[in-house]
Amino acid sequence: MTRQTKGMALMVATVFCFAVQDGFSRKLAGDYNTFMVVMVRYWVFAAFVTALALRRPEGWAAVRTRRLPAHFLRGMILVLEICGMVYGYTKIGLIQCLAIFAVSPLIVVALSGPILGERLTTRAKLAVALGCLGVLVILKPGAGVFSWYAVLPLASAALFALYAVLTRLTAREEPFFPAFFWPPIFGAVLATALGLPHWQGLAPQDWGWMALYAGFSVLANWLMQKTYQTVEAASVQPFSYLHIVFVSVIGVGFFGEVLLPQVVVGTAIVVAAGLYTLMQARR
Repeated sequence: MTRQTKGMALMVATVFCFAVQDGFSRKLAGDYNTFMVVMVRYWVFAAFVTALALRRPEGWAAVRTRRLPAHFLRGMILVLEICGMVYGYTKIGLIQCLAIFAVSPLIVVALSGPILGERLTTRAKLAVALGCLGVLVILKPGAGVFSWYAVLPLASAALFALYAVLTRLTAREEPFFPAFFWPPIFGAVLATALGLPHWQGLAPQDWGWMALYAGFSVLANWLMQKTYQTVEAASVQPFSYLHIVFVSVIGVGFFGEVLLPQVVVGTAIVVAAGLYTLMQARR
């Protein structure tokens, strides 16, 4: 198996695990407070990155950083993004949330100009505009089916895009691991502050679901790290859109969600715009 083939297989496995994690998020947040569910996820994620740091041959020097305020900000942004998405799952469903969230890479393109100083070509601007059109098709405002809860995944997409741009900014000066380590550590602090006041006793049967949820969270992040250690991120980025496919299967099969025509069409527009942007970036 070539490195490229292995990287593609790892990316598919990564997005599948993230989709399963989203399914568990929807189930648990439907029964318990969203902040509590996200808090447990962050406890496990923080323990995971700490274990990775302890295994590094250079020890704690591996997490040394000169950009701690930026990592703190990234950690806070990511917690808010995840909370918005998970709560959105319980209100408008997995499929619509992920369909809207797919616009995030295009928001990254829009933000890369003012924040990173990158030049935005006319084609890039058109792709962003096309992606926005796709989101409007999904939301279908003015047709009597719009829900204000749809703003949650849209805001989360913007927050995640900001997180991604800040990550690229810090990556200019530092290796990968500090940028991977600090957000879950800082995020666990904020998630605990938000979740602990809303702690609810878990039903005995739900401890198993929570364990699986936490386990898939760790596995997804571990697979993502392995993917990017194997191949360049850009070479496997198109496979990330399989997330929407996997989530649609979970949403329809396990939660009785309906795949609405405007969601299918709008998602196709957003994904096409994202893939077009990726192809332009490779030239």
